[in-house]
Amino acid sequence: MSQPYYRLMIPGVHDAVNDYLLEAPFDRSPIARVALADAAAVEQALATAQALFRNRDAWLPLARRIEILATAADLLRARAEALALAAAREGGKPLVDSRIEVARAIDSLRLCVEQMRSDQGEVIPMRVNAASANRLAFTQLEPIGVVVAISAFNHPLNLIAHQIGPALAAGCPVIVKPARTTPLSCFSLVAILREAGLPEAWCQALVPEDNALISRLAADPRVAFVSFIGSAKVGWQLRSQLAPGALCALEHGGVAPVIVAADAELDTAVALIAKGGYYHAGQVCVSVQRVFVERPLLPRFIAALKAQAEALRVGDPTSPDTEVGPLITPAGVVTVGAWVDEAVAGGAELICGGRALSPTCYAPTLLLEPPAAAKVSTQEVFGPVVCVYGYDDLDDAIARANALPFAFHAAVFSASLDTALRAYRRLDASAVMVNDHTAFRVDWMPFAGLRESGYGVGGIPHTIRDLQVRKMMVLRSPELAG
Repeated sequence: MSQPYYRLMIPGVHDAVNDYLLEAPFDRSPIARVALADAAAVEQALATAQALFRNRDAWLPLARRIEILATAADLLRARAEALALAAAREGGKPLVDSRIEVARAIDSLRLCVEQMRSDQGEVIPMRVNAASANRLAFTQLEPIGVVVAISAFNHPLNLIAHQIGPALAAGCPVIVKPARTTPLSCFSLVAILREAGLPEAWCQALVPEDNALISRLAADPRVAFVSFIGSAKVGWQLRSQLAPGALCALEHGGVAPVIVAADAELDTAVALIAKGGYYHAGQVCVSVQRVFVERPLLPRFIAALKAQAEALRVGDPTSPDTEVGPLITPAGVVTVGAWVDEAVAGGAELICGGRALSPTCYAPTLLLEPPAAAKVSTQEVFGPVVCVYGYDDLDDAIARANALPFAFHAAVFSASLDTALRAYRRLDASAVMVNDHTAFRVDWMPFAGLRESGYGVGGIPHTIRDLQVRKMMVLRSPELAG
């Protein structure tokens, strides 16, 4: 049986020389064949986007952009279940969580509309001294230019919504490159936007043939802004290649720390930490990974978290009962297994898990006291592994939490306001969750990796502002006296 074929979403370039077979991460069953963009297709996409941006008469009016994004949100809602099932199949996130992702993508587009309605520029104070007499000044918002959005696999619909929604809201032509492992949710969203009335040239989607073309796409001098979600190694390399004047936002990963004080409410902490650590098989940039537990609570905490981890249902992500799905590739299972084995060989106690359940699934794993230098203690696992360490002194736990070159989300569980505030003030993080897990996020809040974890601030309103120029007009007239 032949598989569906997905063409290039570049106006005027629908045929490709090469394509590849997309396989489901759970059972490696074929899903579709996907066209690959060669150098000529990438050039066509860039030329199309740049020509559109340079023609100011062709810019979409604000009211039209609002209408398109609102209509697209309605179309997403009408097709939510089919989109969730498709995302679960291609990305491996369990259906129960993929449904939540689709709901978030709908909200992301609606947030774009809200921001467009509420932010129209500002008035700059004038006539406050002799130099500014007889003047009126204000800013209006203009698009920054062509946007290139390079996305990741782990939220195949909502990450795309976070990248192309703000670009279109700002009035920017956008070229989006989804993850090679999860392109179909991206293509579906772009198709929905076009169905909602967006001219094709305003949002083009493609998967390049090779990484060199991705670098070429990001570094092209016609590109004003690059939005990248993925590995730190690739992101920082791309940033070094940007054309002069081009801006970027980078979202990488962390090795998220959680501090659990002895006075924490145990059942709540364990349930939330289990969700934050094993959600999407740990393949989230702010997954719970390192948990520092005050020693008097440690035995009960370990027993309770073990019970939670062992009770999780691992399997087919398209099943409504599945709680933990596969890793995105079999190679990920091998890597996670090697890191866990290294930690155990170095002295960590394997509380549960620690084994592959299939070539694509790894058991939710709990490690106690892995060595400080082990990979699971120092690097992002991106797998269903939670590491627990005992502590006697809060400041020592904070120092250990801050010891890595990554800083993104952190969390503290305590019934004491003073303990929570002390951790909040001293943890290296862009956000500290109190009595919640590190993977908490809503789509309007700022979302920012610090140090090696990223660059810039995500979140719908923050991204839209990054993609706009606040262009000032200063009027001088004798009628502006007083």
